[in-house]
Amino acid sequence: MELVRGAAYQRRSLPQEKLSLGHRRTARYKPCVAKPPILDIINLCLERGDTHILDCLNWRIEAGQHWVVLGPNGSGKTSLIAALTGYKSPTSGTIHILGKTYGENDWFQLRKQIGLVSSALDKLMAHDEPVLETIVSGKYAMIDLWQEPSLGDKRAAGAILKRIECSHLANRPWTQLSQGERQRTLIGRALMSKPKLLMLDEPCAGLDPAAREHFLQFLNRLGSKKNTPTIMLITHHLEEIMPVFTHALLLRGGKDIAKGRVNKILTSKSL
Repeated sequence: MELVRGAAYQRRSLPQEKLSLGHRRTARYKPCVAKPPILDIINLCLERGDTHILDCLNWRIEAGQHWVVLGPNGSGKTSLIAALTGYKSPTSGTIHILGKTYGENDWFQLRKQIGLVSSALDKLMAHDEPVLETIVSGKYAMIDLWQEPSLGDKRAAGAILKRIECSHLANRPWTQLSQGERQRTLIGRALMSKPKLLMLDEPCAGLDPAAREHFLQFLNRLGSKKNTPTIMLITHHLEEIMPVFTHALLLRGGKDIAKGRVNKILTSKSL
């Protein structure tokens, strides 16, 4: 009798099982929507008088890639950063951030998608501000917080301090930080706004050889962590290219002379 009851139960439950299977099949074959690239530059030109600072640059960065922008002084690296952050208007061409176009969308909102670490910021930081508050200030795009950070902001900044391996510096003022510690703090400050692209403009400038190696090893670990945004390292030193960087863009005279995977681009022919 138990066998009959069991069989009946199985027969009654079979349509439900089929229904569930059908639902699973429907979900399995949902169409995938392709994500837009992190950055897409099309025919970007920047001219000042008769000088071509950037000459018809085409460049695309996809999610999951980490790029090095390599070139000598005067190659257009600084002007490229200025164009990407909106501080210089291109003569022609288009810049897309996550599918949104500069000039056609809210620039302030697009700018939030890009974190910038530059030596110019070093001089602007409040001297007596503790590291934790400096990091929180990145969320509001301001220098020197004028009020006590909220508990939520403190927690978020504390989590970032762990990511940049600087939890022990939380209460230390800016003036008591080494140059390498300042660079890490500025990276943490940039991460506070949750950018999709993190640009590092010559971050090793001013570091002695030991400190530079220490910082580069940290950068390699950071880039390997889950949820780290796409990193763009701007430099003119080949030795700063760590294994975490997947792609390279070579600039010379405002032109992209080569771009692609690091192992194919950094050859004697390209350099």
